[in-house]
Amino acid sequence: ALLRRRRMASVYEKTFTLKDEDHTMGNTVRYMLNKNPQVSLAGYSVPHPMETSVNVRVQTTGTVTATAAMRDALLDIISVCDHVHDTFGDAVEEFKAKNPKAMEVGAPSSKKK
Repeated sequence: ALLRRRRMASVYEKTFTLKDEDHTMGNTVRYMLNKNPQVSLAGYSVPHPMETSVNVRVQTTGTVTATAAMRDALLDIISVCDHVHDTFGDAVEEFKAKNPKAMEVGAPSSKKK
């Protein structure tokens, strides 16, 4: 009989399943995880094209848990989204101030034909 040794589950490696998500979130989380020097491996896969879930695999160097690394990556994503939202909103307000009629419905287009 062939005996297989099973590795004990570790708090430093874990696979998370993100429900109702696709490659956009999977790749974003993977990118943020890989920016963390305490993460030794981060990757994602979509189990099947017809499924709306993403599996994210995280392995750390042992200085933080996989759950903590995932939490930090998700908080970083929230911070980036907040920054983009605020910066875009400021740019729109600045544009409106400089071009008061440009945003009106039915205003003539500034594009040359």
